[in-house]
Amino acid sequence: MLRKMVEKDRKRLKRKIHIRKTLTGTAERPRMTVFKSNRSLSIQVIDDSKGHTLASASTLEKDLKSIKANVAGAGQLGEVMGKRLIEANIKTVVFDRNGYLYHGLVKALADGARKAGVQF
Repeated sequence: MLRKMVEKDRKRLKRKIHIRKTLTGTAERPRMTVFKSNRSLSIQVIDDSKGHTLASASTLEKDLKSIKANVAGAGQLGEVMGKRLIEANIKTVVFDRNGYLYHGLVKALADGARKAGVQF
């Protein structure tokens, strides 16, 4: 079982590196990256030219603890992140799925952010 998990993580990291070769965030269009674990979800919006995180949201935050790491919760977290981006005057981002398949939680996060008004 452990070997299977190590192999799964290795494949994801390989996909992540392949994606990041071409994907970069700028000040006008920062990169929105997703991380998911079994218990939590987190999103960051990063300006790669400066190396700064412009905004973030996570289910580990005190006021977002009630959001679960499921598809419905991912949609809610995406909406929260979208609202934070609109407040920070960021309208368009580049979506970095971080090696995960664009399916389930990752898709729900993206759809939630779109629903709040962020364009990809």
